[in-house]
Amino acid sequence: MTPLTELPLGTRVVVRYRIEGGFTDALGPLRARDADTCTVETKRGLVIVPLAAVVAAKPVPPAPQRKSSGPAEPDL
Repeated sequence: MTPLTELPLGTRVVVRYRIEGGFTDALGPLRARDADTCTVETKRGLVIVPLAAVVAAKPVPPAPQRKSSGPAEPDL
C-alpha cells in the first residue's frame, strides 16, 4: 500500500481516521497535504484530516458514471 504522504495530489482516495467515539471515512480527491494534515475533497466539502488520526488510506478507482435519467438518444 502506498503511504498517503506519497500519493500525488488529485488522486482519489479513501481515508479512515479516528474521531471521538470511533472512526469515519473521507472519500474523494486528495487536495492538499502538509506535515500534519491531509485535505480530501468529499461530496460534502473539504475535510482536513490529522495524519496522526489516520488508521488506513488507499487510492481508489474513479467514481462510476451516473446513468442518465432522460430518454436515450436514437442512434443515427
